[in-house]
Amino acid sequence: MDDPVFIDPAEGKQAAFEIVAIATSAGGLNALSIVLGGLPIDFPVPIVVVQHLDPRHRSLMADILSRRTPLTVKQAEANDRLQPGSIYIAPPNRHLLVNADGTLSLTQTELVHFVRPSADLLFDSVAASYKHQAIAVVLTGTGTDGDMGVTAIKAMGGTVIAEDPNTAAFSGMPQTAIRTGSVDFVLPLSEIALALITLVTTGDPA
Repeated sequence: MDDPVFIDPAEGKQAAFEIVAIATSAGGLNALSIVLGGLPIDFPVPIVVVQHLDPRHRSLMADILSRRTPLTVKQAEANDRLQPGSIYIAPPNRHLLVNADGTLSLTQTELVHFVRPSADLLFDSVAASYKHQAIAVVLTGTGTDGDMGVTAIKAMGGTVIAEDPNTAAFSGMPQTAIRTGSVDFVLPLSEIALALITLVTTGDPA
C-alpha cells in the first residue's frame, strides 16, 4: 500500500510531495532568501532547513528569513509537528531530524563532516520518513556535507535538486552532491523556487 499523499484541507488539493529539505552553508542566507522568498503563502508542504551556523552565538536566521518570505519561519524545537507552509530552521549546534510521525527531533550527537547541524543526518531522516515523497535541495556551501544524504533520498525514490555551481556563491556542496550521481535537477538559484512549486503541486518539473 502506498504512503498517504498529503492533502491541504484549505485547498482540497493533493500535494505530489510531503516535505522539502534544504541544506546550505557559506552564502546560505542570500540563497535561502531567494528560494524561500519565491514561494507563495499557500505552499502546501513544510520545509526543513539546515544552515551551518556558528555554534557560539544565537541564530537570527529565522528572524531574518521571516521578513523575506510570506511563509511562517521558526527555529526548530524538539517535538515540533510539521505544518504545511511553515519553515523550520535547525538551531546552532544541534542536528535536526524528521520523524515518521511528522515531528522533529534535535540531537547533539557527534559532528558529521565536522559540522552540527548536518545535512546528511537531516536528509537521511527525511528519506527514511518520507521516502518517494521527499525533495532535497542543496544550495551554496563549502565542504561535502549532504553527499551521503542526497544518495539516501534518491535511494528511497525521492527527488534531489542542486544549485548550479555557476550561480552558487560557494560551489563545494552542490558540486559534491552532483558528483554522487543522485541529483535529478541542476538549476540556477533563480529557478529553484519555481521548480519546487511545480514539483509539489504537479509532481512534474516541466
